[in-house]
Amino acid sequence: MPSYPPQDTAVRPEAPDVGPEVLVADAPAAQVPHDAAWFEGVVRAHATAVHRYVRRRAAAVDADDLTADVLAVAWRRRDDVPDGAELPWLFRTAGFVVANHRRKGRPVPVEHLPEDVDTDDPAVRAVRDETVRTVLGRLSARDRHVLLLHAWEGLTGDALATALGVGRGGADAALSRARARLREAWAAHEER
Repeated sequence: MPSYPPQDTAVRPEAPDVGPEVLVADAPAAQVPHDAAWFEGVVRAHATAVHRYVRRRAAAVDADDLTADVLAVAWRRRDDVPDGAELPWLFRTAGFVVANHRRKGRPVPVEHLPEDVDTDDPAVRAVRDETVRTVLGRLSARDRHVLLLHAWEGLTGDALATALGVGRGGADAALSRARARLREAWAAHEER
């Protein structure tokens, strides 16, 4: 593991007589250590947004515990959290935590497996406008997820890509496709 700050041990025989700021520019960028102070900053900056994300997707009584679970995962996996993309990483993790919570909350005996897939999505239930709820309900779960990350959480570009676990091009394409399907679903709803 590199020491902090990084040590520049290279000998520079022809280094000009300049101030230290020039030599620092040549040094590799120091990474922020993911220690307790870093974690406290992440919690202060993003806990409210993560709580809102969870609250929109799970029961209100579970939101505090699930948010705490997300932050516990962030602490345990702090070395995996990308600098500058903490919030999208937390949203992605929150999506997994909420999905695991839903699976744990619905015991299904093997002998009574349902024929139809459960399409219940708390994000759709949270939308109050009947027309919006109806149109969003016609979209796939993936398209709803992409659109809500963009509209509710304000994620775009690299942040959206991180939250979805895909590259930037994949995120842009997913958002474009989801928007196109939303327009089609909206037009079909209005024709009725």
